[in-house]
Amino acid sequence: MKNLYKTTVTTQGGRNGHTRSEDGILDMELRKPKSLGGDGGDYSNPEQLFAAGYSACYGSALEHVAKQHKIDLGDYSVTATVKLGQTDSGNLQLSAILDTYIPGVDVETGEKLVNEAHEVCPYSRATRDNIDVTLNLMLDEE
Repeated sequence: MKNLYKTTVTTQGGRNGHTRSEDGILDMELRKPKSLGGDGGDYSNPEQLFAAGYSACYGSALEHVAKQHKIDLGDYSVTATVKLGQTDSGNLQLSAILDTYIPGVDVETGEKLVNEAHEVCPYSRATRDNIDVTLNLMLDEE
């Protein structure tokens, strides 16, 4: 594989720790949310960071396929909802929902773009067959 970009992030203390990228741009405290037995507060957590990364990466994949089809996405957005759950066997498991809003496209075009973006997005490819990912096309109400 030809390397296009590399980053390194170190976290000390896990979910109740501190995470910092090698360049210092990402530098923040992490805390368990209350629903996981933590104190909560104004801190991020791994699921939020994953949702941010997934929604941004998938949005870029959407831009890529739209450009190939010469389709203007307009003021589009991708909202990623990441859930941490527990399987019947007691293992922790992620799931994700990607709500993609593309104003001004018809359902057929929107679904084509959403599905093609899911095929090329590196996050989607990395999680394929590992976690449940639900794709939703959000349209303007008429």
